Amino acid sequence: MDMDTHRLGTTSTGITRLGFGGGPLGGLYEPLDDATAARALEAAWEAGIRYFDTAPHYGIGHSERRMGQMLRSKPRDAFTLSTKVGRLLVPQDPQGRTDESFAVPATHRRVWDFTRDGIRRSVEDSLTRLGLDRIDVLYLHDAEQHFEDALRHGYPALAELRAEGVVGAIGAGMYHPGKLTRLVREAGPDAVMLSGRHTLLDHSALDELLPACTERGVSVVAASVFNSGLLATDRPAPGARYDYAAAGPELLKRVHRIADVCQAHGVSVPQAAMAFPLLHPAVAGIAVGMRTEEEVRRNVAAFTTPVPPDLWTGLRAEGLLDERTPLPPAG
Repeated sequence: MDMDTHRLGTTSTGITRLGFGGGPLGGLYEPLDDATAARALEAAWEAGIRYFDTAPHYGIGHSERRMGQMLRSKPRDAFTLSTKVGRLLVPQDPQGRTDESFAVPATHRRVWDFTRDGIRRSVEDSLTRLGLDRIDVLYLHDAEQHFEDALRHGYPALAELRAEGVVGAIGAGMYHPGKLTRLVREAGPDAVMLSGRHTLLDHSALDELLPACTERGVSVVAASVFNSGLLATDRPAPGARYDYAAAGPELLKRVHRIADVCQAHGVSVPQAAMAFPLLHPAVAGIAVGMRTEEEVRRNVAAFTTPVPPDLWTGLRAEGLLDERTPLPPAG
């Protein structure tokens, strides 16, 4: 199956509109074995996905290792790989402990480092774990609490790596649209990965970030389009996660209202959640976290099923869609 490819900024680096998010490959919330991860990655490849995103943070290296193991068997010019910098992984004695939100032994600890030397070391470490010769897209990762260092020191280090041809495109991956807007305006990245802030439930990127990206020709990759799972089903139950915590009753009610409109148009909530970010012309693609072959097949089927334009006008009429959202022509 072929998927449309969009280029990032003015670079020659392109991504498929649907990308494979590598967070779950690190054992997010629950254990994941290598064989299950390998089957998920192969299913994504078979479905035509050619953009794969990972990070050292995801399972303290497990995601990068698993992703690299699969990608090493593919033609290098046939896919686009992104990873991230900002956390160095330092070995430690796990002493029976597991790692933060990832169900893996705590064999390493994370050390924040947005210096030039730290970023170069992070890239070398990632290439070793991946077993690949290059990285296509490199993002500053989760720099919200270290933003000035990331902007003053981290971004110039990324620009240097791009000038050397080590990476093809650079930017940052964060959940804070305001700080990403500053990066867009002050540094001019090729792309930004925005987590959970341009979704059916959160339209805050429309305030400043998306207009700034449109103005500056910066591409957006929308991540966490399901807001940690709340939009991954039609009728989420109490306890469903929203941004890594249990969703409150008002959010659950809103998703059920969205589901009512979707049902009236023959659309599932996950379909709408994946299609929504791509309505905006600044968005080059989405990255969806997946951990099993079944999840991949389900998400690909939903992503590739057309969404009728009337759905968006229906959601807007119910006050469930920001008036600033660009809409396709009504059918």
